[in-house]
Amino acid sequence: MPLSTPALLVHSAGQAFARGTVQRRDVGPSDVLIDIAFAGICHSDIHQAREEWGRAIFPMVPGHEIAGIVREVGSGVTKYAVGDRVGIGCFVDSCRECENCLAGEEQFCLRGNVATYNGRAYDGTDTYGGYSTQIVADESYVLRIPEGIPLDAAAPLLCAGITTYSPLRHWGAGPGKRVAVIGMGGLGHMGVQIAHAMGAHVTVLSRTLAKEAEGRALGADAYHATEDATTFASLRNRFDLIINTVSADIPVDRYLSTLRLDGALVFVGLPENPQTFRVFSLTGARRSIAGSNIGGIRETQEMLDFCAEHGIASVIETIGADEVTDAYDRVVRGDVRYRFVIDTATIPEAA
Repeated sequence: MPLSTPALLVHSAGQAFARGTVQRRDVGPSDVLIDIAFAGICHSDIHQAREEWGRAIFPMVPGHEIAGIVREVGSGVTKYAVGDRVGIGCFVDSCRECENCLAGEEQFCLRGNVATYNGRAYDGTDTYGGYSTQIVADESYVLRIPEGIPLDAAAPLLCAGITTYSPLRHWGAGPGKRVAVIGMGGLGHMGVQIAHAMGAHVTVLSRTLAKEAEGRALGADAYHATEDATTFASLRNRFDLIINTVSADIPVDRYLSTLRLDGALVFVGLPENPQTFRVFSLTGARRSIAGSNIGGIRETQEMLDFCAEHGIASVIETIGADEVTDAYDRVVRGDVRYRFVIDTATIPEAA
């Protein structure tokens, strides 16, 4: 019989969260049933729960930064066993047949991957995310969380971690490379740690110097305030790679001016408005503007293992179910260091 699972639901755009239940499918031969321990709050959860990215599916259970323990496995499961520490990220299925899926880039599935929440499975059923106590997923889309990473601090790695790791790896961050990270928030603080561990020289470009000490403690070699009128002139032709983690509009031409020959400005934050630039800002030094979107299953596992090897985890504030609605407002205000994580044991109603 389908499993009825306690969850936090939002019933229409912008509403407060309410306790309720969702139905999880039966555990099939290739499925894993996971007891969710922690679920991170990503800014994209807020955009979708507030219907800021277009029409959404309600009622909605957000959450694609999921960490927990395997409770049950299907008869054909080979990768996991009861008691394993596992996670789920931004998608729970893909076509498995297109050229991108076959290349291990399921995030770019040509049919469209199945989002962990606010999506529909290929059979038409709605998907519900990690603000819940349990979830069922195919073993092929479940990640193993290494023992060296606490589950609460591991949860945000399933989105914030891979969202920054993937472009850093793709564009070759490493020794001899100068990397800048725009923004020192949930994504940015992960990008700083990962780029530093890869061996790059890391600079934070933040609106103010308010978080400089924290940024340097996480591995930043330099820290600059973009509200200082002299900053961009002082950084001309400085960086090989810039990772933009913010969702606000940015002065693209100014950032492009800080790139060296063949440098790239890569968007991983998702501004709502179109971003503009002058083509001359590109042609003057063969610069590029690009975007990146999470990672495939293979690369996400690689990221988790890399973080365990280098002692990297998200800096978190753990909250209970009753604090989630307020946490959304705090994220929008930038009032979090650096990722909220929900203790899902607080979701069920008290007896």
